[in-house]
Amino acid sequence: MYLLVSSLLIVLYIHLQSIHCDPNKHDHLDLHHSNVTSANFSSHSLTSPITQLLSFPGSTKKPNKNSLTSNVTYFQSPLDNRDDYHLFWSIDYDAKVVSFEVRLKLKSKSNWFVIGLSNYGEPAKSDVCIFWTDRLGRHHFQDGWTDDKGYINIDAQNDCQLINLQSNGKTIRFLFHRDFDTCDINDRPIEDGTNHIIYAEGPGPIKHAYGLNLYKVKHGFQRLQLLKSTEKVPDLPADVRIIDVTNDNVVIPDDETTYWCKLVKFPEDIKRKHHIVRYESNIHTGNEALVHHMEIFHCEVDQSVELPSWNGPCHDKSKPPILEACSRVLSAWAIGAGPFSYPGEAGLPFGGSNFSLYAMLEVHYNNPNHRSGIKDNSGIRLYYTPNLRTYDVGVLEIGLTYNDKNSIPPNSSSFILSGYCVTECTRVGLPSTGITVFASQLHTHLTGRKVWTRHFRGGVELPILNRDDHYSAHFQEIRALKRRVQVLPGDLLINSCLYDTTSRDTITLGGFSISNEMCVNYMHYYPRSSLEVCKSSVDDSILARYFDYLSSNEKQNTSSIEKSIADNYRSIEWTPYRTRFLDKFYSVSPLSMECRRSDGDLFPGDWNGVSLPELRVELKPKSPCSQPEEALSSERR
Repeated sequence: MYLLVSSLLIVLYIHLQSIHCDPNKHDHLDLHHSNVTSANFSSHSLTSPITQLLSFPGSTKKPNKNSLTSNVTYFQSPLDNRDDYHLFWSIDYDAKVVSFEVRLKLKSKSNWFVIGLSNYGEPAKSDVCIFWTDRLGRHHFQDGWTDDKGYINIDAQNDCQLINLQSNGKTIRFLFHRDFDTCDINDRPIEDGTNHIIYAEGPGPIKHAYGLNLYKVKHGFQRLQLLKSTEKVPDLPADVRIIDVTNDNVVIPDDETTYWCKLVKFPEDIKRKHHIVRYESNIHTGNEALVHHMEIFHCEVDQSVELPSWNGPCHDKSKPPILEACSRVLSAWAIGAGPFSYPGEAGLPFGGSNFSLYAMLEVHYNNPNHRSGIKDNSGIRLYYTPNLRTYDVGVLEIGLTYNDKNSIPPNSSSFILSGYCVTECTRVGLPSTGITVFASQLHTHLTGRKVWTRHFRGGVELPILNRDDHYSAHFQEIRALKRRVQVLPGDLLINSCLYDTTSRDTITLGGFSISNEMCVNYMHYYPRSSLEVCKSSVDDSILARYFDYLSSNEKQNTSSIEKSIADNYRSIEWTPYRTRFLDKFYSVSPLSMECRRSDGDLFPGDWNGVSLPELRVELKPKSPCSQPEEALSSERR
């Protein structure tokens, strides 16, 4: 093993040197004992588009503006925190077109307004549609893009297709269509993952839109998943019960970003096993634009343990340490998301023997205008039933193990880590008929920028399981997949994450803290199996050799004997060369696997020194455009 590792490190050295919902009359329990509206503002709510023009037949290349089909699935979200700008949209997957409707309450009816797609929310280098009024009162709608200083240029290819415009003097509403990918070099594609919707309002009337600067006027952005699943939601069972897990008159701090946590205790009746069949947001009326995302974490403690109460900032130093056990995601909602429903044949187990009644509600408030004195009772509504469905839903964690063995050097704009769920683990952990994955929650901490999960069978790559090329740690939700994915025993799953640490001067360690990093996909599937964790890290013995190699060959103050892993990483003087060396080292090193049962024990087997899997046939990225496909070699691991 020593000769193998030494040879590997020498080779690396040489290489681098050379180179929808109505509760009806179901039982309803409010945990906070107060009256809170049940209106779901984020999707299918009481606020509707101006017409049914968001519908289209789907059989034509372009949406039919005259179609008035009433049975249309549309989504909606506020864009700003006062809801002066509100977005509706619907999707035609056959034509690969999105129809948008924007409702505006402009400061002046002659003001101009911009909406578009940004990289990560910045005005610079954005793809925009500009609505403006000239001095004769005529309205214009143009396609544009911004340069690196935020100035608007008019696009020669007009992909902002205005369909309808209405105004009642106070509110302007316009409808336009946009292809998923226009094949225009000045446009951004509408992606499957997170999209950063930019907006801006400036004074009018104006002579032309060219040269307007978005940085000099009111502007902002909203994160949304635009290309959502439009699968029909199963009806609620007649015996469904409801729990509202909500805050209780929390005064929202006037800070721009607040994570507020409240410990709740479920009712005694769930000591018997139930199934959660649906959940949705329950937003306090008027606070729709302030509540950015919410999660309920079940507390993984023995049923007999009584937990101390908590109702305050999630990362407050006085928060009792035992509450860190409240870490298993039970539900997750983000702005723009509608109700999340489990498949009609499956439900999430809720209650039963040794199920703790405690859970933690976490609410992320986004308050960029620093508004004060606002009270909030928002939370998540759970729908559950005592009549169990055919299958229990399980959650399988894949990716990197929660430790510091895989860490990220500073000052790197695109460092990639990959975690493996190897064939040896799925072969012993999954049932012979496999599992059906229907939803996925990708997860990193603050430096994560992209996350994607690849799926292999027999060394041959299958379609991507989930991908988010504009991931944000501030926008996490459980997303229904547009197609259900069968994972069989012996399949391989690789979860990869791209990080940007250019704002950090020291190593970012893997671990649990928000300042540490993770790379995980929580896959929701049925039928539930005994396999709960299938994650990897670099093998311990080869990592020790890596630190000793740096000491003897690079004169770094590292030692596999005298220092911990974290201290070794902190002792390295990081240069571009050493960053590239670590990247190559991770990509070829054997693995230490965490292949665990739901009871926390490892499956039988030798899980150290596991060889990297052989990838025989890999998929090439598909482009709907005529230009040659680009090989994303840096992301093909």
